[in-house]
Amino acid sequence: MAKRLFDVLLSLAMLILAAPVLALAMTLIWAQDRRSPLFMGVRVGRDGRDFRMAKLRSMTADSEFKGAASTTQSDSRITPLGHVLRRWKLDELPQFWNVLRGEMSIVGPRPNTRRGGVDNYTAREMRLLSVRPGITDLASILFADEAEILDGAADPDALYDEVIRPWKSRLGLLYVERRTFWIDLRIVGLTALGALSHAAALEGVDAILEELAASDELRLVCRRGAPLPRAEPPGYAA
Repeated sequence: MAKRLFDVLLSLAMLILAAPVLALAMTLIWAQDRRSPLFMGVRVGRDGRDFRMAKLRSMTADSEFKGAASTTQSDSRITPLGHVLRRWKLDELPQFWNVLRGEMSIVGPRPNTRRGGVDNYTAREMRLLSVRPGITDLASILFADEAEILDGAADPDALYDEVIRPWKSRLGLLYVERRTFWIDLRIVGLTALGALSHAAALEGVDAILEELAASDELRLVCRRGAPLPRAEPPGYAA
């Protein structure tokens, strides 16, 4: 009950405060090509139900049908304005509407697509769908530079599956199994801090992982002191 009340109140406040920014951004996006400023991508939510997740469109129209599912920093589909929106996470602002609708939460595992995403989940990863997906989570803080990690890869989707998905899923499962409202509040705070200092936010993530008795391997990855190691997704059986 406290989590849902927090979701509603914070989402209302954010949409009201961000209304001028949203109005300006939507006008500029529309002016680029006279196409919708919103991207309503289909994502898989709680209990495997599909919903349309709202984002400010940061890529060229119909880009979802062109190129890889994963997006790199130098992806030619991203517009000049889109780079600015993505840099400051402004493209995520419309998702507070999804939170008000009850399709998402402020904090929870990020929603995935079905094809190339949930369809590839292991049985263990399917537990990520037992809660509402979120605007932010521990993995969102850790991989705030995901586009840079994938930049230059011959196959961004394959690299994502090898070095990002395994750790993102582990963090998501840890949250699902041991979440508390207090942890939600700290994740929100660390997400805001991450816009100013990624390193400081990672220290906060590590403190949470220590309290949750996360494995040494997961904590080491989350400190980001070395290249991300390749791994299998949780629950993978050869």
